[in-house]
Amino acid sequence: MSDSEAGPVPQHAVIVGVIPDQPPRVLKEAARYAQLFGAPLIVAHVDVTRFVTYEDPDGYVHSAPIDLDIAVGEAQLASVTAAAASVLDGTGVDWSVRQLVGDPALAIKQLAEQSQARLIVVGTRRRGFGESIREFFTGSVAARLAHRQSRPVLVVPLEEPAADDEPLWPHDDAG
Repeated sequence: MSDSEAGPVPQHAVIVGVIPDQPPRVLKEAARYAQLFGAPLIVAHVDVTRFVTYEDPDGYVHSAPIDLDIAVGEAQLASVTAAAASVLDGTGVDWSVRQLVGDPALAIKQLAEQSQARLIVVGTRRRGFGESIREFFTGSVAARLAHRQSRPVLVVPLEEPAADDEPLWPHDDAG
């Protein structure tokens, strides 16, 4: 079962942060824990191209785009929803999709508080120079969640782990 941002936020859920083209392993692990807990699963996609302008007392969030092309966020939500349906349909897990806006760690933290989440599941970033630099300056979503809220955070590796002697921060050996 699924919905997209309809109705009240499911309570005591497992939340999984999902990005477009993410390997299905993260969704599968989140579904497994939702089944173990007998909890609903909230598939959360954070549109980082939008930011929160204000929030109503009833919790409705008003947002505005950073860029006027809002089609990007809509396309990403459609991609995440399709990926979730392909992995989760037929599993028996009660799941829904929520699109959040702004900073991923803060948005997921707020959703976790609203739903009194049992667990937050996120994937690691793909290795690469660009991702390493971005993570160095902004911090990983998983690390920021672990330090800024009290719920358990499960971090699912997206790739084969780095070898023990492999550098995690790429560098130029030429000089």
